[in-house]
Amino acid sequence: MKKIITIALMGSVLLASGCATQTALIQPTQQVTPTYSKSQSFFIAGIGQTQSVNAAEVCGGAANVAKVQTIQSPTDVALGVVTFGIYTPRTAKVFCK
Repeated sequence: MKKIITIALMGSVLLASGCATQTALIQPTQQVTPTYSKSQSFFIAGIGQTQSVNAAEVCGGAANVAKVQTIQSPTDVALGVVTFGIYTPRTAKVFCK
């Protein structure tokens, strides 16, 4: 019985520890390091909540924006698990040309 509970807990931890990434590729870029990276706070999985970043302002004009990403990193997932989904941060990144 103890082995079954251990396996079930390990399986649920693996399923809950996945990362999620959403990328909007505006222009091809080779840049690996983002120009802007900031954690954004959400509560209860972000239901009904919005956060925004003005990518044109970050890059000095809309023509300079190459890529925008929203990432749920392993740290973000861990914080969500520890708080039982009450606090669920995501990281926003902006890449410029």
